[in-house]
Formats: sequence, C-alpha cells, structure tokens
Amino acid sequence: MKIFDEIESEVQSYARSFPRVFNKAQAEFLYDEEGNRYLDFLAGAGTLNYGHNNPLLKEKLMEYINNDGITHGLDLHTKAKGEFLQTFNEKILKPRGMEYIVQFTGPTGTNAVEAAMKIARNVTGQQNIVTFTNGFHGVSLGSLAATGNSHHRDAAGVSLNGTHRMPYDGYLGEGIDTTAYLDKVLSDSSSGINSPAAVIVETVQGEGGINAATLEWLRNLQTVCRKYKILLIVDDIQAGCGRTGDYFSFEEAGIEPDIITLSKSLGGYGLPFAVVLMKPELDQWKPGEHNGTFRGNNFAFVTAKAAIDQYWSDDRFSNEIKRKGQYISERLNAIVEQYGEGNFTTRGRGMFQGINCINGELAGAITHKAFKKRLIIETSGADDQVVKFLCPLIISDENLKKGVDIVEQAIKEVCAGEESIPAEIDYFDDQEEEQAVNC
Repeated sequence: MKIFDEIESEVQSYARSFPRVFNKAQAEFLYDEEGNRYLDFLAGAGTLNYGHNNPLLKEKLMEYINNDGITHGLDLHTKAKGEFLQTFNEKILKPRGMEYIVQFTGPTGTNAVEAAMKIARNVTGQQNIVTFTNGFHGVSLGSLAATGNSHHRDAAGVSLNGTHRMPYDGYLGEGIDTTAYLDKVLSDSSSGINSPAAVIVETVQGEGGINAATLEWLRNLQTVCRKYKILLIVDDIQAGCGRTGDYFSFEEAGIEPDIITLSKSLGGYGLPFAVVLMKPELDQWKPGEHNGTFRGNNFAFVTAKAAIDQYWSDDRFSNEIKRKGQYISERLNAIVEQYGEGNFTTRGRGMFQGINCINGELAGAITHKAFKKRLIIETSGADDQVVKFLCPLIISDENLKKGVDIVEQAIKEVCAGEESIPAEIDYFDDQEEEQAVNC
C-alpha cells in the first residue's frame, strides 16, 4: 500500500526487514494479503508466547466482549481485574513461595521499568541505579538511561543520567566474575560510585544479543545487593512468562528479587499489559502518585487469566518449553559445529536462544535468506550480529524443526554464495542476485 510510504514515519523498523502487508495470523503463522504463509520466529518480539489468536484465549475474550465487560476502568476495581489477581496469586506467586504486591502501570514494558526505578529511588532515598552493559530496558528517558544501546540512546536529545554502568556477566571474558568488580567499587568510598538505590538486570539480555547470565553470577549479584542493602530489580519483560522454561526467568537461580517487571506475554494474547511486583514493605506509594490512563487493561486481564489457567496450572507446559529448548540447543550447537569455523557461536537459555555471527552483515544475510523461505526471524545485539530465535512457545515440533531447518539452509547458502533453494514449504519467487558473504 502506498499509504505507508506517504505518511508513516521513517522510524518504522520491522516493516523494513519484512516488506509485506500482513492481514491474518494464527498460532505460529502469519499470512500476507496474497495468502502466503510465513512461519513466525519473531512472535511480537516475545509478546506472543502463546501464539497468534490462541483459540483458548480468544474464546474467553470474545465471551467477555459479548457480555459488555468493562473495556476501560482506570484503576477501578473490576471483576476482570479481581479474577486475574486471584489467579496470578494462587497459580503463580503462592506455588513459588513469592509474596509480592502487584502494581498496574501503563501498558508497556518501559512504563513498568520507569515505575520500578522510581519505587527504588523513593524508598531508599538514593538516586542512581546500577545497570549493565548491553542491557535494554525501554526508550522512555528513565528507562533509556538504563539502556546501553547507543542507537537508542543517541535519539534522546538530552543528557541521560541517574545510572552507573557495570560489566554484565561475560563482558570482560570467561572466568571473570564481574560481580566482584561491583562489590569492589561499592566498598571503596573513592570509587566514584555513590550508594545506589537499586541494581536492574535482565537474566537473559534479549535486545543486547541473547547474553545469558550464569546462575552462579545471578546468585552472586543478589549477594552483593544484600551486602550493601541495594534493591535488586529483575527486568523479566522479555525473558519471563515462560520464555526460558520457568514462568520467571530467575527461578532456576533460586534468587528472590525485591522488584520484578513483567509485560509482553503477560497479557497472553498480544494485548498491552504491564505490572511491577514489589516486596510488600516497598509499597510506599501515596495514592495516585504514579498513575496512567491505561494502567490495567481489562481485556488483557481476561486473556492473562486464561493463559495462566491453561498453561500454568501445573508443570506440563514448563516441561514442554524445556524440552523444546533442549532441542533448539542441540540443533544450534550442531549447526555451529558444522559451519562455525570461528564465525558462529550459540547463546541463550530455554526457548530464548540465538546464533552469534562474526558480524551484522552475516547475520542480516542469513535472516534475509530465511525470509525468502517464508521464515520471519530477526537479529539483535550491539551490531545486529545475533540471529534471534523467539518463536511462540506453543509451536509444534514439526514447525520448530522446519524453522531451524530453514535457518540452517540459509546459513549454508549464505556461506556458499548460493541462491535460495526451494524446500518443502512454498517460498516466494525472487530472482534478484545476491552476493555471497565470506564465512
């Protein structure tokens, strides 16, 4: 459609990578206006863990709408909100021995991060937040200050402050525990690092390049935070809601954050929804002190509850995610072993994994080839050098295999300088010549 070129802002990004007009989606598939089917390994950047138009969630949503359920209610008590809170408490928090207060913020991840940092500053009386290299927490100014990516930071137009940047796990190389460095600077009154209000961390850095912190590093980080009475904030917006196998990405490490942020797949259906979970003693807000017109999406309450009821009432879904994650690990390790030669490595955890390429040109060529074969898959990392696997968690084994097969074939063709080879699924016809990328 010409209208996109005529009046849509140049800020658009995903539309550049996947230049089609899409008009239908179901489960792990997207369809364009010509009826072509695409396997989706982007999944709304982690927002569609339960797939597109999940029929179990859609049924509950349509029933609610047909019964004239509350659409918008600010922070009024509604039946939908109450049922979500009850389900979340009984099936997510209590089974894990977690006691948290739930704050409904504006509906996006950056809204939750802003609120979390504000809570930490207000409760402790300190201003600065410790953040990590390659971290991504949002693009509103407070969250952007905690984000490392220069592409996003350069767009701010003002100075970004209120944070201390520390090296993430593995940033200084293998065998170096960067929490020891954090411990050192916090113990030294002349380090230039004032007593911070909190540390904010992703257990797996999604936009930063699928950098996965070790469980030991996460435990050490909590130890340092407790030693210096610093609040620990886990940003679980992309890594949470089952993406790494457990509902929360930090469960396997056995840590207990003071504050947790959730969004993306929390609503279950792709509906905007975000919350901050905080220890009860931290809930020191004055009424209305932090608000927003769209704090609490009643439609999302309905689908979020349905998602928890369907997938998190026992451990079967979690075990399925871990099984599929193990399959992804085995396949990616085999691909790297076959085509690596110093140009590819694997990274990530659960169904949150990626192939790290030697540069962004190589990764981009691979994802472009994959799109020609009707697989939607994106890159991440400081230089867009990581091919990021982010398929819906409900994907069938057959389609999971097919998606990895396509990536493997794309890598083979890019390294060999071959044209796209039709396989068992339909590829759109594109005869343009391509240059081989030296692998």
